[in-house]
Amino acid sequence: MPVPDYQTFMLPLLKCVATAPKPLKVVCDELAQEFKLTPSDKAETIPSGIATYVSRIGWAKSYLKQAGLIESPSKGMVKITAQGQKVLTDPPAKIDGKFLDQFPEFVAFKNKTKAKTPAATAAPTLPLETPEETLQRIWVEVNEKLASDILDKVKQMPPAFFERLVVDLMLAMGYGGSREDAGKTVGKSGDGGIDGIINEDRLGLDIIYLQAKRWKENVGSPAVQGFIGSLVNNGANKGVLLTTSAFTEDAQKAAKKNPQYKVILIDGKRLASLMIEYNLGVGIQETYIVKRIDQDYFEQPE
Repeated sequence: MPVPDYQTFMLPLLKCVATAPKPLKVVCDELAQEFKLTPSDKAETIPSGIATYVSRIGWAKSYLKQAGLIESPSKGMVKITAQGQKVLTDPPAKIDGKFLDQFPEFVAFKNKTKAKTPAATAAPTLPLETPEETLQRIWVEVNEKLASDILDKVKQMPPAFFERLVVDLMLAMGYGGSREDAGKTVGKSGDGGIDGIINEDRLGLDIIYLQAKRWKENVGSPAVQGFIGSLVNNGANKGVLLTTSAFTEDAQKAAKKNPQYKVILIDGKRLASLMIEYNLGVGIQETYIVKRIDQDYFEQPE
């Protein structure tokens, strides 16, 4: 089953520690078993590398603690409080943000950065996402919009610019060394269907041929087969074919048909993503650093 959201973990977590304090790791293991999480579910991670289910259980623990239902009596331990025990005497069907709003400690926690008085409007209801997941979603949305804008801009530029761009991208990705000694834009009649040449490494032990297609329509198999033919004519076996549009299914099959020729296809969507990843044609507007507790530091002997 999909990993439950963090609010779904709240009531089971409280019940898990109802009889005795437990290490958070044990709580995570028991809840994973209760929700029948598969190895694949448990392998799912958030961008920081933490298992998604562990992250969500951690946020469930944090909010329950802010409501005064659990506490951490010692390092890594989770213990139910008297207030938590009271909740379990007549347990609700589910504990979520709305349920926790009945506890003044929790409302104060949500309002503490808003400088509100007790008579002020109620704090907003907790979202289903954890704060980390909200940041991730917003980051994805911002980058998808940026990628779309980049692709529109590239399509407006002349063909010669696109041919230079593909060489610049390969250089930014670490191929060759500099444009002078590694990248060469061909892009003229008689070039045999090759728009650029790049060294695979700084020493030039192997060469990768590039072809750029600033097309509106999708690139089909004839274009891929023609590019492979250009590789053959130039005595090469590695090439990258880039386009501002997309590749048809037949084109993707044609690229894999001859294993002796390694041909990589990069469509417009991936092209824009790579430009963002390698800071080509983009600049940093804001930087946000998300930190987490260094568990090793707190596990040092006293």
